[in-house]
Amino acid sequence: MKTWFITGASRGFGLRIARLALAQGDNVVATARREDAVREAIGAHPNLLALALDVTDEAQARRAAAAAVARFGTIDVLLNNAGFGLLGAVEEATAEEVERVYRTNVFGLLAVTRAVLPHMRAQRAGRILNISSIGGYRAGPGFGVYASTKFAVEGLSEALHAELEPLGIHVTAVEPGYFRTDFLDASSLVASPVRIDDYNATAGAVRERAASLNHGQPGDPDKLAEVLVAFADVPNPPVRLPLGSDTVAAIEAKHASDAAIIAEWRTVSVSTDFAQAEPSAA
Repeated sequence: MKTWFITGASRGFGLRIARLALAQGDNVVATARREDAVREAIGAHPNLLALALDVTDEAQARRAAAAAVARFGTIDVLLNNAGFGLLGAVEEATAEEVERVYRTNVFGLLAVTRAVLPHMRAQRAGRILNISSIGGYRAGPGFGVYASTKFAVEGLSEALHAELEPLGIHVTAVEPGYFRTDFLDASSLVASPVRIDDYNATAGAVRERAASLNHGQPGDPDKLAEVLVAFADVPNPPVRLPLGSDTVAAIEAKHASDAAIIAEWRTVSVSTDFAQAEPSAA
């Protein structure tokens, strides 16, 4: 029996994973901004602890982690799932919009992780699953600010993976592509109200495609939930887990693009080192 600590557990991936974990007999600390939203979504269960948690509130995160340990004794899996998207060209996004998405997607993830880590370090065991995105590996027009938050999640996950592995704690950045959840709904994706005509062919076109793609995404969220619940028991988990054929295709395309850049610019790239001293003649 494991104890899961899940943020953003009232809907989407978090809700599906919470239900599956409970069904297999695990304990679940399910958090969301509103405790009643969790209870309404999941229902009553003896292994469930529903807590209100605004991930941007570090003190509340510490209290939630302490409550989890007081109730179940351990936190074995932290699923950092809370987050939302911002759609619009980088220039179109206001400072307030940028700050808000960073507060949840990056600073919120950090606050919860720092709250849980003292307990995992004491156990010398644990798993941290950070929900990143296809946008955490490659950015594109219309999702630049959102992707930058997920690039931050990727960097933090890589560093945490190296720092915590010697302590028996495994960290993985989970990289979903487009899954048929409510991510493209207004409840999860904020579209910047500012529109600049010069971006109509790039970010503007992505705005239109996002609307037409909604609820027609290729990824099955129930299958993702099943994969992640099983993944929590995988020995030696990888630092990143791409999920979805679109994510795999995007990673392969970026690898090919980067290889082409290195091939074309290698001479320039390596020319910036200090010159190597010639070996002296014997």
